[in-house]
Amino acid sequence: MSGRRGTAHAMNDDAPTPLARAPGPGFFFTGQLLHLGSIPFLAAVAWAFAAPALGDGHWLGVQDTWWFVLGLGVAVAHQMTVWIAWRAQLGWRVLTRIFGKADLAVWSMVFLPLLVSRPLALLGLAMADAGSAAWPRALGWTLGAVLAAPALYTLYCVHRHFGIRRAIGGDHFRERYRRMPLVRTGAFGWSPNAMYVFAFLGLWSIALTAGSLAALAVAFFQHAFIWAHYLGTEAPDMATIDREEGERAV
Repeated sequence: MSGRRGTAHAMNDDAPTPLARAPGPGFFFTGQLLHLGSIPFLAAVAWAFAAPALGDGHWLGVQDTWWFVLGLGVAVAHQMTVWIAWRAQLGWRVLTRIFGKADLAVWSMVFLPLLVSRPLALLGLAMADAGSAAWPRALGWTLGAVLAAPALYTLYCVHRHFGIRRAIGGDHFRERYRRMPLVRTGAFGWSPNAMYVFAFLGLWSIALTAGSLAALAVAFFQHAFIWAHYLGTEAPDMATIDREEGERAV
């Protein structure tokens, strides 16, 4: 979710992105051994940490164990959807072929609900398992507030300096997003990957504030798994886009 420098050639701002060169199965699955292969390991670690706290809590009539499963499941569903859609769009422009100029709007209607479901599922678990941690409530609230501050500021910076459509992978859909310069203001001045570094601290904040060990385990899973997404999906996509743009600029 970081911008990339523009190229020297001029073109229509609404022009769809060009196809990746010679896409094939190897291109589609690049990095997925790391991305998808991390799921069993991260889930096992999260379960080992959460299991002692699960089994006797409920929220909205749903047992905490099921909230735990949902917290892991929505993260996996979100990132697998992003991988499939981004690679299909980057290599074959599948969404553009199907939806035309509405491609990015349709993608936002898929991406954003999945994204929002991640903290909501964790919140449900935190409520069902609230108080399972042995620390004082004031400590949890204090630590939660400390982590919430950079998370909320980062979300503001995404809206103010980055833009939602760019953040959801606009460079897979439109040339103009590829030509935008790197964002180095606000939270993105702290880290070019501010969304992954700081925004996901909001998950930890929810878990700490509720004093939920199980929610902490899911926060760990979601935060670690988003880095597997970055290394396995986003970074290879960025390398492909930068290579293609560099070749076209010559």
